[in-house]
Amino acid sequence: MSRSLHDQTLALAGLCQAATLVQQIAHNGNCNEDSLETCIRSLFATNPASTLDVYGGELSDIREGLTVLSTVLAQHGQPHDVEILRYMFNLIQLEAKLKRSPDMLDVIGNRIEQARHTASHFGYSHSNLLGNLASIYADTISTFRLRIQVTGNPQILQRNENADKVRALLLAGIRSAVLWRQSGGHRWQLIFTRKKVISHARELLR
Repeated sequence: MSRSLHDQTLALAGLCQAATLVQQIAHNGNCNEDSLETCIRSLFATNPASTLDVYGGELSDIREGLTVLSTVLAQHGQPHDVEILRYMFNLIQLEAKLKRSPDMLDVIGNRIEQARHTASHFGYSHSNLLGNLASIYADTISTFRLRIQVTGNPQILQRNENADKVRALLLAGIRSAVLWRQSGGHRWQLIFTRKKVISHARELLR
């Protein structure tokens, strides 16, 4: 896997896209279906030819993530941006914990592989698949002491279909955090090379 700024930016955009969709669902009860499909599809990209292939092979698939990434890293003072950044940092922390739990990684990998048939039969945004992926997250990542507190409208979050989408997206966010680390990403990089990431994200959007 390439360790270039390009690959790190794409992986961060995937992470940012998942975090953004979690926020949208938590507050509004809906999100962009195409962006959702891109995030969920990334969980099944186990042997990609490139980082972009994880997200479907087209920059348009990850445009929402690139757009938000180029703004939240630049203006992380607005409450909207702070919430997305919190989700991103939490997902990076959870991925670091998961890396030290090989047995849990195996369980997640096996159960995602089992869900592949559901994905191919029903599609990446079908409630059956989202419920399946949500249960994987609940049975594994949710057992860590560190948990992501999703903030939003309680009535919206109490609906099963929304809770499933949120958990499935958090799992996809961790997939992107794995990809980011594999391409050379580190937490300090978000501080010291932030401007380079922003600049490259904006180049990719042109």
